[in-house]
Amino acid sequence: MTARRPGAGPFNIGQAAVRSGVSAKMIRHYESLGLLPTVHRTDAGYRQYGDNEIHTLRFIRRARTLGFSMAEIGELLKLWQNKQRASADVKRIAEAHVADLGRRIAEMEAMRQTLAQLAHCCAGDSRPECPILSGLAD
Repeated sequence: MTARRPGAGPFNIGQAAVRSGVSAKMIRHYESLGLLPTVHRTDAGYRQYGDNEIHTLRFIRRARTLGFSMAEIGELLKLWQNKQRASADVKRIAEAHVADLGRRIAEMEAMRQTLAQLAHCCAGDSRPECPILSGLAD
């Protein structure tokens, strides 16, 4: 019998969720998308996760907090797992995401300015005239 180091698993899905910071529902979702490889199951059908899967889930969670799409995360995971990767491939994905974030921020800033201007023009009193609704109807 080999001694298992403490905390090395196997972990059930609830324990994996706690250790990774990813909900059990999202773990199942990531498995269904192929972002997380199919894990071993017990004879009773319970999933068993090890340290590698926990580490992968943390990677996915961090990538999601940075706003990467599932497709981008899939690419990043493949690159992360490929020790022969070119960092230029990773940088290309990151720079494309930065550009997309910049575009979305600019769009949101334009929305904010338009809405702020409409709100500024509205008296906000009991009269039915409302520049906000007029602006939306244009």
